[in-house]
Amino acid sequence: MAFFGYHASHEQFKPSALLEYVQAAHQAGFSRISCSDHFHPWSDRQGESGYAWSWLGAAMQATPLNFGVVCAPGQRYHPAIIAQAAATLSEMFPERFWLALGSGQALNEQITGDFWPAKAVRNMRLKECAEMIRSLWTGESVTHYGLVNVEQAKLYTRPAIAPLIIGAAITPATAEWLGSWADGLITISHPYESLKEVVEAFRRGGGEGKPMYLKVQLSYAADETTALEGAYDQWRTNIFPSSILTDLRNPKQFEAIAQFVKPEDMYKYVRISADPQQHIDWLQKDIELGFNEIYLHNVNRQQQNFIEVFGKQVIPVFEGTN
Repeated sequence: MAFFGYHASHEQFKPSALLEYVQAAHQAGFSRISCSDHFHPWSDRQGESGYAWSWLGAAMQATPLNFGVVCAPGQRYHPAIIAQAAATLSEMFPERFWLALGSGQALNEQITGDFWPAKAVRNMRLKECAEMIRSLWTGESVTHYGLVNVEQAKLYTRPAIAPLIIGAAITPATAEWLGSWADGLITISHPYESLKEVVEAFRRGGGEGKPMYLKVQLSYAADETTALEGAYDQWRTNIFPSSILTDLRNPKQFEAIAQFVKPEDMYKYVRISADPQQHIDWLQKDIELGFNEIYLHNVNRQQQNFIEVFGKQVIPVFEGTN
Protein backbone atom coordinates (compact mmCIF):
# COMPACT_ATOMS: atom_id res chain seq x y z
CA MET A 1 0.00 0.00 0.00
CA ALA A 2 1.28 3.45 -0.87
CA PHE A 3 0.92 6.39 1.49
CA PHE A 4 0.54 9.91 0.14
CA GLY A 5 2.28 12.93 1.57
CA TYR A 6 2.33 16.67 1.01
CA HIS A 7 5.69 18.24 0.21
CA ALA A 8 6.39 21.48 2.07
CA SER A 9 8.65 23.61 -0.13
CA HIS A 10 10.62 26.02 2.04
CA GLU A 11 12.03 27.72 -1.06
CA GLN A 12 8.57 28.89 -2.10
CA PHE A 13 6.60 29.71 1.05
CA LYS A 14 7.10 31.27 4.44
CA PRO A 15 7.32 28.77 7.32
CA SER A 16 4.11 30.16 8.81
CA ALA A 17 2.26 29.50 5.54
CA LEU A 18 3.72 25.99 5.30
CA LEU A 19 2.48 25.25 8.80
CA GLU A 20 -1.04 26.10 7.68
CA TYR A 21 -0.66 24.00 4.55
CA VAL A 22 0.44 20.88 6.43
CA GLN A 23 -2.50 21.27 8.80
CA ALA A 24 -4.80 21.58 5.80
CA ALA A 25 -3.14 18.55 4.20
CA HIS A 26 -3.77 16.52 7.34
CA GLN A 27 -7.43 17.50 7.35
CA ALA A 28 -7.70 16.67 3.64
CA GLY A 29 -6.41 13.12 4.06
CA PHE A 30 -2.68 13.30 3.40
CA SER A 31 -0.85 10.99 5.81
CA ARG A 32 2.77 12.10 5.40
CA ILE A 33 4.82 15.30 5.08
CA SER A 34 8.23 15.86 3.51
CA CYS A 35 10.16 19.10 3.38
CA SER A 36 13.20 20.61 1.74
CA ASP A 37 16.17 22.03 3.62
CA HIS A 38 17.66 24.95 1.69
CA PHE A 39 19.70 28.02 2.59
CA HIS A 40 18.87 29.69 -0.74
CA PRO A 41 15.85 29.27 -3.02
CA TRP A 42 16.33 28.17 -6.61
CA SER A 43 15.22 31.57 -7.87
CA ASP A 44 14.43 35.02 -6.54
CA ARG A 45 10.84 34.52 -7.73
CA GLN A 46 10.47 31.70 -5.23
CA GLY A 47 11.85 34.08 -2.66
CA GLU A 48 11.91 32.12 0.62
CA SER A 49 14.18 29.74 2.51
CA GLY A 50 13.13 29.15 6.11
CA TYR A 51 15.15 26.94 8.45
CA ALA A 52 13.67 23.47 8.13
CA TRP A 53 14.75 22.10 11.51
CA SER A 54 13.06 24.85 13.53
CA TRP A 55 9.93 24.41 11.47
CA LEU A 56 9.89 20.61 11.87
CA GLY A 57 9.48 20.80 15.63
CA ALA A 58 6.50 23.13 15.31
CA ALA A 59 4.89 21.24 12.42
CA MET A 60 5.23 17.84 14.08
CA GLN A 61 3.60 19.21 17.21
CA ALA A 62 0.79 20.76 15.14
CA THR A 63 -0.16 17.51 13.36
CA PRO A 64 0.11 13.77 14.11
CA LEU A 65 1.61 12.95 10.70
CA ASN A 66 4.96 11.36 9.84
CA PHE A 67 7.61 13.77 8.59
CA GLY A 68 10.86 13.60 6.68
CA VAL A 69 13.53 16.03 5.53
CA VAL A 70 16.23 15.85 2.88
CA CYS A 71 19.54 17.38 3.94
CA ALA A 72 23.25 17.24 3.08
CA PRO A 73 25.69 16.63 5.95
CA GLY A 74 29.39 17.31 5.66
CA GLN A 75 29.76 21.00 4.83
CA ARG A 76 26.97 23.36 5.90
CA TYR A 77 26.02 20.84 8.60
CA HIS A 78 28.39 18.77 10.68
CA PRO A 79 27.01 15.21 10.85
CA ALA A 80 27.08 15.24 14.66
CA ILE A 81 24.65 18.17 14.62
CA ILE A 82 22.35 16.39 12.16
CA ALA A 83 22.49 13.30 14.37
CA GLN A 84 21.54 15.38 17.41
CA ALA A 85 18.71 17.21 15.63
CA ALA A 86 17.21 14.02 14.23
CA ALA A 87 17.57 12.22 17.56
CA THR A 88 15.76 15.02 19.37
CA LEU A 89 12.82 15.01 16.94
CA SER A 90 12.64 11.22 17.09
CA GLU A 91 12.64 11.23 20.89
CA MET A 92 9.85 13.81 20.99
CA PHE A 93 7.80 12.18 18.22
CA PRO A 94 8.58 8.44 18.28
CA GLU A 95 8.66 6.65 14.93
CA ARG A 96 7.29 9.69 13.10
CA PHE A 97 10.49 11.02 11.52
CA TRP A 98 12.79 9.88 8.73
CA LEU A 99 16.03 11.47 7.62
CA ALA A 100 17.12 11.60 4.00
CA LEU A 101 20.74 12.34 3.18
CA GLY A 102 22.15 13.57 -0.10
CA SER A 103 25.45 14.91 -1.39
CA GLY A 104 23.99 18.40 -1.67
CA GLN A 105 24.14 21.39 -3.97
CA ALA A 106 26.62 24.24 -4.00
CA LEU A 107 23.59 26.56 -3.91
CA ASN A 108 23.21 25.74 -0.22
CA GLU A 109 26.42 24.15 0.98
CA GLN A 110 29.07 26.53 -0.36
CA ILE A 111 27.96 29.37 1.91
CA THR A 112 30.63 28.10 4.33
CA GLY A 113 33.34 29.26 1.90
CA ASP A 114 34.90 25.80 1.91
CA PHE A 115 36.03 24.02 -1.25
CA TRP A 116 33.15 22.38 -3.15
CA PRO A 117 34.31 18.82 -3.93
CA ALA A 118 33.63 16.75 -7.03
CA LYS A 119 30.65 14.42 -6.96
CA ALA A 120 32.74 11.30 -6.23
CA VAL A 121 34.29 12.98 -3.19
CA ARG A 122 30.92 14.28 -2.02
CA ASN A 123 29.57 10.74 -2.16
CA MET A 124 32.48 9.46 -0.08
CA ARG A 125 31.85 12.25 2.42
CA LEU A 126 28.15 11.45 2.51
CA LYS A 127 28.74 7.81 3.42
CA GLU A 128 31.24 8.81 6.12
CA CYS A 129 28.63 11.14 7.58
CA ALA A 130 25.92 8.48 7.51
CA GLU A 131 28.18 6.07 9.37
CA MET A 132 28.96 8.71 12.01
CA ILE A 133 25.27 9.51 12.46
CA ARG A 134 24.37 5.86 12.93
CA SER A 135 27.17 5.37 15.47
CA LEU A 136 26.07 8.41 17.43
CA TRP A 137 22.49 7.12 17.55
CA THR A 138 23.73 3.94 19.23
CA GLY A 139 25.30 5.94 22.05
CA GLU A 140 28.90 5.40 21.00
CA SER A 141 31.58 7.99 21.67
CA VAL A 142 32.70 8.78 18.14
CA THR A 143 36.11 9.98 17.01
CA HIS A 144 36.80 9.98 13.30
CA TYR A 145 39.31 11.70 11.01
CA GLY A 146 38.59 11.72 7.32
CA LEU A 147 36.76 13.96 4.89
CA VAL A 148 34.82 15.10 7.98
CA ASN A 149 36.33 15.07 11.47
CA VAL A 150 34.68 14.48 14.81
CA GLU A 151 36.30 14.13 18.24
CA GLN A 152 34.80 12.39 21.26
CA ALA A 153 31.20 13.13 20.33
CA LYS A 154 28.46 11.32 22.20
CA LEU A 155 24.70 11.83 22.08
CA TYR A 156 23.03 11.67 25.47
CA THR A 157 19.47 12.21 24.25
CA ARG A 158 18.52 9.44 21.86
CA PRO A 159 15.24 7.91 20.68
CA ALA A 160 14.27 4.36 21.63
CA ILE A 161 14.07 3.57 17.91
CA ALA A 162 16.43 5.39 15.57
CA PRO A 163 14.96 6.95 12.41
CA LEU A 164 15.57 5.50 8.99
CA ILE A 165 18.38 6.97 6.91
CA ILE A 166 16.99 7.32 3.41
CA GLY A 167 19.42 7.92 0.57
CA ALA A 168 18.59 10.65 -1.94
CA ALA A 169 19.34 9.88 -5.60
CA ILE A 170 18.44 11.31 -8.98
CA THR A 171 20.57 9.12 -11.25
CA PRO A 172 20.66 5.32 -11.54
CA ALA A 173 24.37 5.31 -10.65
CA THR A 174 23.76 7.02 -7.31
CA ALA A 175 20.69 4.87 -6.62
CA GLU A 176 22.68 1.67 -7.16
CA TRP A 177 25.40 2.88 -4.80
CA LEU A 178 22.86 3.81 -2.13
CA GLY A 179 21.30 0.37 -2.28
CA SER A 180 24.29 -1.11 -0.46
CA TRP A 181 24.09 1.06 2.66
CA ALA A 182 20.99 3.27 2.91
CA ASP A 183 17.81 2.12 4.67
CA GLY A 184 15.75 3.23 1.69
CA LEU A 185 15.61 5.45 -1.38
CA ILE A 186 14.07 8.80 -2.15
CA THR A 187 14.05 10.16 -5.68
CA ILE A 188 12.07 12.60 -7.78
CA SER A 189 9.59 11.95 -10.57
CA HIS A 190 11.13 11.33 -13.99
CA PRO A 191 9.54 10.09 -17.20
CA TYR A 192 8.45 6.49 -16.58
CA GLU A 193 11.36 4.68 -18.23
CA SER A 194 13.94 6.87 -16.46
CA LEU A 195 12.23 6.37 -13.12
CA LYS A 196 12.15 2.62 -13.72
CA GLU A 197 15.92 2.67 -14.29
CA VAL A 198 16.46 4.40 -10.94
CA VAL A 199 14.29 1.82 -9.15
CA GLU A 200 16.01 -1.13 -10.83
CA ALA A 201 19.45 0.28 -10.05
CA PHE A 202 18.59 0.71 -6.36
CA ARG A 203 17.36 -2.85 -6.12
CA ARG A 204 20.35 -4.17 -8.04
CA GLY A 205 22.71 -2.40 -5.65
CA GLY A 206 21.21 -4.06 -2.57
CA GLY A 207 17.96 -2.16 -2.07
CA GLU A 208 15.59 -5.05 -2.75
CA GLY A 209 12.89 -5.02 -0.08
CA LYS A 210 13.88 -1.61 1.30
CA PRO A 211 11.35 1.26 1.30
CA MET A 212 11.28 3.63 -1.65
CA TYR A 213 9.93 7.16 -1.50
CA LEU A 214 9.06 9.39 -4.45
CA LYS A 215 8.71 13.16 -4.59
CA VAL A 216 6.37 13.91 -7.46
CA GLN A 217 6.82 17.31 -9.08
CA LEU A 218 3.44 18.30 -10.46
CA SER A 219 1.46 21.39 -11.33
CA TYR A 220 -2.28 21.27 -10.80
CA ALA A 221 -4.65 24.20 -11.25
CA ALA A 222 -8.23 24.82 -12.34
CA ASP A 223 -7.15 24.90 -15.99
CA GLU A 224 -4.08 23.68 -17.84
CA THR A 225 -2.93 27.12 -18.94
CA THR A 226 -2.72 28.25 -15.33
CA ALA A 227 -1.00 25.00 -14.34
CA LEU A 228 1.61 25.46 -17.06
CA GLU A 229 2.16 29.13 -16.22
CA GLY A 230 2.64 28.27 -12.55
CA ALA A 231 5.13 25.51 -13.29
CA TYR A 232 7.09 27.74 -15.65
CA ASP A 233 7.18 30.64 -13.22
CA GLN A 234 8.23 28.65 -10.15
CA TRP A 235 10.12 25.61 -11.40
CA ARG A 236 11.91 26.33 -14.67
CA THR A 237 15.19 26.83 -12.79
CA ASN A 238 15.02 23.27 -11.43
CA ILE A 239 14.74 21.08 -14.51
CA PHE A 240 18.40 20.68 -15.46
CA PRO A 241 20.59 17.56 -15.01
CA SER A 242 21.97 17.00 -11.52
CA SER A 243 25.50 17.70 -12.77
CA ILE A 244 24.36 21.29 -13.39
CA LEU A 245 21.99 21.70 -10.46
CA THR A 246 24.62 20.65 -7.93
CA ASP A 247 27.38 23.03 -9.04
CA LEU A 248 25.68 26.41 -9.58
CA ARG A 249 26.20 28.69 -6.61
CA ASN A 250 23.36 31.21 -6.38
CA PRO A 251 19.81 31.89 -7.60
CA LYS A 252 20.97 34.38 -10.24
CA GLN A 253 23.00 31.66 -11.98
CA PHE A 254 19.93 29.43 -12.07
CA GLU A 255 17.93 32.32 -13.51
CA ALA A 256 20.60 32.81 -16.18
CA ILE A 257 20.43 29.26 -17.51
CA ALA A 258 16.62 29.15 -17.21
CA GLN A 259 16.22 32.02 -19.68
CA PHE A 260 16.55 29.44 -22.45
CA VAL A 261 13.68 27.29 -21.13
CA LYS A 262 10.39 27.53 -23.01
CA PRO A 263 7.03 26.95 -21.30
CA GLU A 264 6.36 23.80 -23.33
CA ASP A 265 9.68 22.35 -22.11
CA MET A 266 8.16 22.00 -18.65
CA TYR A 267 5.98 19.05 -19.65
CA LYS A 268 9.02 16.77 -19.73
CA TYR A 269 10.00 17.54 -16.15
CA VAL A 270 6.77 18.38 -14.29
CA ARG A 271 3.46 16.53 -14.40
CA ILE A 272 1.25 19.35 -15.63
CA SER A 273 -2.49 18.75 -15.86
CA ALA A 274 -5.78 20.22 -14.66
CA ASP A 275 -7.38 16.77 -14.83
CA PRO A 276 -7.29 14.81 -11.55
CA GLN A 277 -7.74 11.57 -13.48
CA GLN A 278 -4.50 12.19 -15.37
CA HIS A 279 -2.67 12.57 -12.06
CA ILE A 280 -4.30 9.35 -10.83
CA ASP A 281 -3.04 7.52 -13.92
CA TRP A 282 0.49 8.79 -13.36
CA LEU A 283 0.43 7.85 -9.68
CA GLN A 284 -0.83 4.35 -10.45
CA LYS A 285 2.33 3.74 -12.48
CA ASP A 286 4.45 4.97 -9.55
CA ILE A 287 2.78 2.48 -7.25
CA GLU A 288 3.33 -0.31 -9.76
CA LEU A 289 7.05 0.50 -9.70
CA GLY A 290 7.01 -0.22 -5.96
CA PHE A 291 7.06 3.18 -4.27
CA ASN A 292 5.81 2.92 -0.68
CA GLU A 293 5.42 6.62 0.03
CA ILE A 294 4.64 9.29 -2.57
CA TYR A 295 5.08 12.97 -1.69
CA LEU A 296 3.14 15.35 -3.89
CA HIS A 297 4.81 18.68 -4.61
CA ASN A 298 2.52 21.11 -6.39
CA VAL A 299 5.21 23.41 -7.76
CA ASN A 300 2.91 26.34 -8.49
CA ARG A 301 1.73 28.72 -5.79
CA GLN A 302 -1.90 27.53 -5.57
CA GLN A 303 -1.53 25.19 -2.64
CA GLN A 304 -4.91 25.31 -0.95
CA ASN A 305 -6.91 24.33 -4.03
CA PHE A 306 -4.44 21.53 -4.80
CA ILE A 307 -4.72 20.16 -1.25
CA GLU A 308 -8.52 20.20 -1.33
CA VAL A 309 -8.92 18.64 -4.79
CA PHE A 310 -6.32 15.90 -4.29
CA GLY A 311 -7.70 15.17 -0.84
CA LYS A 312 -11.19 14.63 -2.28
CA GLN A 313 -10.55 13.23 -5.76
CA VAL A 314 -7.09 11.64 -5.93
CA ILE A 315 -5.94 10.14 -2.63
CA PRO A 316 -9.22 8.29 -1.90
CA VAL A 317 -8.85 6.37 -5.17
CA PHE A 318 -5.82 4.58 -3.74
CA GLU A 319 -7.13 3.82 -0.26
CA GLY A 320 -6.89 0.12 0.45
CA THR A 321 -4.91 -0.63 -2.71
CA ASN A 322 -1.46 -2.22 -2.97
